[in-house]
Amino acid sequence: MSTVKLTIDNRQVEVQAGSTVLEAARSVGIKIPTLCAWTEIKHTPGACRVCMTEVEGQRSLLIAACVFPVSEGMIVHTNTEKVRQARKMVVELLLANHPQECNFCVRNGNCELQKVAEFAGLKEVRFDYTQFPKEGMIDRSSPSIVRDSRKCIECHRCVAVCEQIQTVSVLTPAYRGSDVKVVPAFDLPLIESNCIACGQCIMVCPVGALYEKDDVDSVWKAINDPNKHVIVQEAPAIRAALGEEFGMPPGSLVTGKMITALRRLGFDKVFDTNFTADLTIIEEGNELLKRVKEGGTLPMITSCSPGWIKFCEHFYPDLLGHLSTCKSPQQMFGALAKTYYAETAGIDPKDIVSVSIMPCTAKKFEAQRPEMDSSGFRDVDYVLTTRELGRMIKEGGIDFVNLPDEDYDAPMGEYTGAATIFGATGGVMEAALRTVYAVVTGENLPSLDVTPVRGLEGVKEATVKVGPLGDVKIAVAHGLGNARKLMDLIREGKADYAFIEIMCCPGGCIAGGGEPIPTTNDIRVLRSSALYKDDGKVQKNRQSHENESVKKLYDKFLKEPLGHKSHKLLHTKYVQRGTDLPHGKDE
Repeated sequence: MSTVKLTIDNRQVEVQAGSTVLEAARSVGIKIPTLCAWTEIKHTPGACRVCMTEVEGQRSLLIAACVFPVSEGMIVHTNTEKVRQARKMVVELLLANHPQECNFCVRNGNCELQKVAEFAGLKEVRFDYTQFPKEGMIDRSSPSIVRDSRKCIECHRCVAVCEQIQTVSVLTPAYRGSDVKVVPAFDLPLIESNCIACGQCIMVCPVGALYEKDDVDSVWKAINDPNKHVIVQEAPAIRAALGEEFGMPPGSLVTGKMITALRRLGFDKVFDTNFTADLTIIEEGNELLKRVKEGGTLPMITSCSPGWIKFCEHFYPDLLGHLSTCKSPQQMFGALAKTYYAETAGIDPKDIVSVSIMPCTAKKFEAQRPEMDSSGFRDVDYVLTTRELGRMIKEGGIDFVNLPDEDYDAPMGEYTGAATIFGATGGVMEAALRTVYAVVTGENLPSLDVTPVRGLEGVKEATVKVGPLGDVKIAVAHGLGNARKLMDLIREGKADYAFIEIMCCPGGCIAGGGEPIPTTNDIRVLRSSALYKDDGKVQKNRQSHENESVKKLYDKFLKEPLGHKSHKLLHTKYVQRGTDLPHGKDE
């Protein structure tokens, strides 16, 4: 590819043709502040104008570096008096039209607007602050995501990620001039849109205009109620990301510290979602084999990711039959907590409060689905994100970094390496292949490391020879734009796969909408590596069918995979949805 030579702040730079001035500056370590550019969004909105720089020979002199293409011989200045004053004015105007709530904003200390104001050297705001109405600008209709229009700076990052990466296109700029704002279609509440609650909009929002529905106070209340027995489960991705909330490097594996912190917060029992991740593999693997042998609907598609499930319900309702009927590990755990665990521990299930710690905002939606009460009670009572747990630990005055390591409680704390890799894209497929191969052939896979399904490539394919089943073709997709590619192939009758894994968020659960901010591709790689380390070097057993506690669960309670009790507690159905439907209702 051809290159272009230019000069930035008296430094010679050579970059690929078609690069922007911002990309060229970053390539040589020159920092230009921005609030709308995001490395993973192909078409930067160019809306904030914070990145203005001076280009010699331009009529307007100042250009937006994030969208302005480089040209041969261009001379750029990023730090002239004109640039500094213009940048300062833009930020000053943004702050004048922003609520003065920094001390109790969810993004305080991790807010890009704060950082840009500091970068610009802003010492005062000379304009009158906008007075916002007390009602009507905060949308709390969704069980997962809160939209605070008062804090929106119109950077349009959320619009770009929802449209370009997730291909859901819920959010859009509306109205004109000074009245412009980002809203769902027709300015409806979020719950009345086809939002799939993935929270990727939260992950790219530079301020506190989008954030998760906070359930911390409800969990504190339950913990402090002497009549309640409060148990907690944690998704595999949490142990690879929680440390970042306390300044630890991305990819720090903090399983033992996390368990200790949860006990000190006051949870009565600390269990693990990985226990039911192993259980999911047993149920899902047997379901796949049954479909293959009996001519059921293929390809079968995983059902662990609630954002993906809701996406399918909205956009591909004609293909719902391809989804596995298995509940997600979170919901399997919730159902067993108030049946199997209640029975084992001799506790009335009405007194059990089931809490989950998830990397995913869509899990909040999933827990409230009407069908998630197969135990006779709400299976999961409260869902906290990684960020919420981080805030809760800080509220508890716990020195997380220096905590000792502790172990999970029985009977729902044991897990294998296969369960822990659920948190990375390709992990569910890899775990399933390990067990399906062993069930069919009576032997282990030649290598338990199924590397073709690993990594951040958007769609991954592989063919595995599984004894008498012959060649089994599989596919893995993460991010809903990539999921569309596979779903369209199925619609066209061109998908010759037996099994497909789809995760809603780019990179899988390790980059869910409830994970620490920021989350970049480099951070995704580090978090995934931590999970693969747990699988390959920490866990004694690496296959779900080797989990002794799961074996006991079947012996004492469930009896058999896909049996009557398993079907009632661990499997579910899906509904066709439309943009005008009440939450959780059939069309």
